Amino acid sequence: MFSLNDLLSKKSSMPKPEEALPGRDQPLPTAETHYVNGNPLKGPYPAGMQSAVFGMGCFWGAERLFWQVPGVWVTAVGYAGGLTPNPTYRETCTGLTGHAEVVLVVFDPAVVSYSDLLKLFWENHDPTQGMRQGNDIGTTYRSVVFTTSEAQLEQAKASRDAYEASLLASGRGKVTTEIAQAPEFYFAETEHQQYLAKNPDGYCGLQGTGVYCPIPTGVRA
Repeated sequence: MFSLNDLLSKKSSMPKPEEALPGRDQPLPTAETHYVNGNPLKGPYPAGMQSAVFGMGCFWGAERLFWQVPGVWVTAVGYAGGLTPNPTYRETCTGLTGHAEVVLVVFDPAVVSYSDLLKLFWENHDPTQGMRQGNDIGTTYRSVVFTTSEAQLEQAKASRDAYEASLLASGRGKVTTEIAQAPEFYFAETEHQQYLAKNPDGYCGLQGTGVYCPIPTGVRA
């Protein structure tokens, strides 16, 4: 039996492949449409839309942040960046799947740029905390940007460097955000989709640093 310290240690470090939970072959049942705007969660998405994936702690508040942005067509919460196929929420909370809680954002780049979304991401959480976000501790709450194109990857890294300079100048630490090409995205269960629209008084752990993010302007991804 694990002690509390053992459990916290496991949750704060990525599992080895031999430690990862086995998961399952089939996707979890989830909602078909967005609770707020009625658009299909899994597509098909209109021509010209782009997608991005962000993790900034608990995905309930993060999803609400993005679905309120003009030009965002649909959002969905899920799990990405781990080892276990088609994990459940309970499984990810053990720290033995390696996944982060993330938000899939499908957006119209003619209305909102990827740089705009990056700025929103950086300024609305603390990307210096490693495997935690505030009181939410563990690998599932780590800060991540999973990109869906080379252009996004370049922009994400440039924005990280710009924001880190601002954070260091304000006396804060270095950015610990994981930035990588998007791995497979696993849709979370129905009850987690648009959770704060269904439960307006529900938990939201989003809290920014108060440090301005000087996102470089340029070509949209």
